[in-house]
Amino acid sequence: MKENQNNLQIHNTILTMKKLILGCLGVTLLLSSCVSQKKYAELEAKNKETQDLLNSATVKLNSCLEETARMKILEDQNAFLKANNQELINNMGNLTTLTTKGAENLEKSLESLQEKDLTIRKLNNAITRRDSVNLSLVQSLKGVLGNLDDEDIEISVEKGVVFVSISDKLLFSSGSYNITSKAKGVLGKVAKVVNNKPDFEFMVEGHTDDVPYKGSVLIDNWDLSVKRATAVVRVLQKDYGVDPKRMTAAGRAEYVPVSQTEKSRNRRTRIVVLPKIDQFYNMIEEGMKDPAIGGTGN
Repeated sequence: MKENQNNLQIHNTILTMKKLILGCLGVTLLLSSCVSQKKYAELEAKNKETQDLLNSATVKLNSCLEETARMKILEDQNAFLKANNQELINNMGNLTTLTTKGAENLEKSLESLQEKDLTIRKLNNAITRRDSVNLSLVQSLKGVLGNLDDEDIEISVEKGVVFVSISDKLLFSSGSYNITSKAKGVLGKVAKVVNNKPDFEFMVEGHTDDVPYKGSVLIDNWDLSVKRATAVVRVLQKDYGVDPKRMTAAGRAEYVPVSQTEKSRNRRTRIVVLPKIDQFYNMIEEGMKDPAIGGTGN
């Protein structure tokens, strides 16, 4: 505001000087014909002095106008910087909020991963313990059945389940479901092992080849496979005292073959030994209490 007043004052001064100069010029012209040479020279000098003052005032005015323009530019820049500064402050606030939320989400994700990792470790521990029990069972079975031909008895573990596959030529006559006396000796050895493993249940599966049954007593291979499975279960229960609540008898007929070329291998009785479901869950719960994986140990 003060600068504008100064500029106006200078402008008025210049106008006044211009009027004086014009007046002096007029007077000079009027008097030139009637004044002395000395007076004319004085007026000429006064006119030059006034012109110099006018020029000086004009320069100052232009300088003030330029300064005013620069000030206007600086004011605009200052306003722009203030607006940007406020925007940056707002963005910093938003960034701080996002960073806080990101940290919270990251912390929750880490906690979730830790819980999942702990669960996986507990499950792996339970599976390891189950596999150890299965290994002990296999070693026991091989210990009592190790003197038999490998082609007649096969012991294996698949996906945490123990399988004992006994060829039908050790158990039954062709087309019959009556157990031979030799077979009872084999089943007695199996019963000795399973009786020492009360935490396991097992299923006896009867399997046949794909040759149709031609006898008159039974209907088909389904019937024959089931009869053979129940015959084995009865011997284990009645002759060797295996708890019947731990056993299941099932017939699979010819529909789960192990060989497409050797039909004799498909004629078999398979004992599937697996831990009780509640027993397996107990293993998991015990694993969760293990201090080594973060359990309470109680």
